[in-house]
Amino acid sequence: MKRIPGTFTLVCYLILAAAVLTWIIPGGEYLRETRLYDGVEREVVVDGSFRYVDPSPQTYSVLFALYEGFVDKADIIVFVLMVGGAFWILNSTKAIDKGVASFVAFIRRCSTRKGLRRIDVDSVVLALVMVMFSLFGAVFGMSEETIAFIIVFVPMAVSMGYDSLTGVAVSYLAAHVGFAGAMLNPFTIGIAQGIAGLPLFSGLEYRVLCWVVLTLVAVVFVLWYARKVKRNPRFSPVYELDAYWRERALESREETGISSASVSGKGKSRYAVYGFLLLVQAAFAFAFPHTTIRIGETAFGTFALPFLAILYGASGFWAVRRSVAAFNMHLLLFTVIYLVVGVLGYGWYIMEISALFLAMGLCSGFAAGNGLDKVLSLFLDGVKDILVPAMVIGLASGIIFVLQQGKVIDTILHGVSVAMAQMGEAASVGAMYLFQTCLNLVMPSGSAKAALTMPIMSQFADLIHISRQTTVMAFQFGDGFTNMITPVSGVLLGVLGVARIPYAVWFKWIWKFILFLIGLGFVLILPTLFYSFNGF
Repeated sequence: MKRIPGTFTLVCYLILAAAVLTWIIPGGEYLRETRLYDGVEREVVVDGSFRYVDPSPQTYSVLFALYEGFVDKADIIVFVLMVGGAFWILNSTKAIDKGVASFVAFIRRCSTRKGLRRIDVDSVVLALVMVMFSLFGAVFGMSEETIAFIIVFVPMAVSMGYDSLTGVAVSYLAAHVGFAGAMLNPFTIGIAQGIAGLPLFSGLEYRVLCWVVLTLVAVVFVLWYARKVKRNPRFSPVYELDAYWRERALESREETGISSASVSGKGKSRYAVYGFLLLVQAAFAFAFPHTTIRIGETAFGTFALPFLAILYGASGFWAVRRSVAAFNMHLLLFTVIYLVVGVLGYGWYIMEISALFLAMGLCSGFAAGNGLDKVLSLFLDGVKDILVPAMVIGLASGIIFVLQQGKVIDTILHGVSVAMAQMGEAASVGAMYLFQTCLNLVMPSGSAKAALTMPIMSQFADLIHISRQTTVMAFQFGDGFTNMITPVSGVLLGVLGVARIPYAVWFKWIWKFILFLIGLGFVLILPTLFYSFNGF
């Protein structure tokens, strides 16, 4: 089987293809003007202003593509690097790993209590774990991190009478369903909205509804399958393969530290971090006691910062006494809360959110007892890990640079808009969604696809008079669902490798559900065309 080119290679091919198109497609341009939308200035195409101009075929300009792409998307690239480095520091403390282990241990202890023995506690455990991972995917884009949890949840699922597919589903599948229905994911929603010129994380209310629907569907599917396996273990397509996990279930559980002892921690530096952050929040609460929260056209006054400072002081005191892991999970929770308040109350954008995540990463590293040198080293390791996706963003933006220099991008927009003029809004959005879905099969990097497609899709939305927010949703769903089935995804192959599940078995098990999710995604996009939701 011929190897599929990597994302970076594929984008290089697309740059060369863009240069070739400048020799074939006639030059053309639209007039553009700056308009104010929701308090944000946005450059939009003037409808009906297209005209043909002299072409400008491109040759050596392809060598400028990476540089120009980096310059054009410098803010987003720096944002990705800073967030990646911050989460690397947090992950190094094993806070998320131990938090999940502690949660599972707590639920299992609850199942032994008299009042809960009649409840199907195992199903409750699976559902709660799925909701938790789906929330992680929706809020901060959990993806690669799920590989580490496979060694926890596959043995757990097998020991509960299920199979390895169930173990993969409650963690990996749940996180990626949440990733597809993201609400605050900075790596997809944040980047796509930034490129489209939309207020960051706008349209939150409808996205929350979509996340609830998608998560509910995923939970129902997994519980339906898990019950069938529990009733008849040979119903599982991996029954024979799971002999390995059945033999090692107890050993695997001990190794992953599912006991409550696994979340204990020594080290006192977290107390200093807790006190410092409490003083900082108290200072901001004193300086900004009143916050006006704006959601779409709705605005209401709150005492958000004083309330959060008090809440942090009370809940943080419990977390800091418990363990380093508990405190850092508490820190992550408040980072997300402040992100929401900052965006809705103070108009935060990429710079402020980058600084917030950087502060979270630094504080989590110091709380774990690391010195500045170690924390910065971990940050750089995280930057190195996400450098390739960041470079892909710059290179993908270089495609647009070549098309713009060749004066053909507007000709392409004009041709597509004319072709779809008779299709109607729903069919046009469906075509965008299908394109994003198919593209994701060969380019699973969401940030790269956002840089590649959103500059064109957002302007195309202006031409056919639909909301740019709708095109972001088409990108979001198209980017998310097929991540769980494409063989190009390194995360998927890593998860299956750890779980010892052949790709062919996984594909046969999941493909019908993925098709259902794709159809459901289109159904969820359609209301944005006919109803005025906040942010749309």
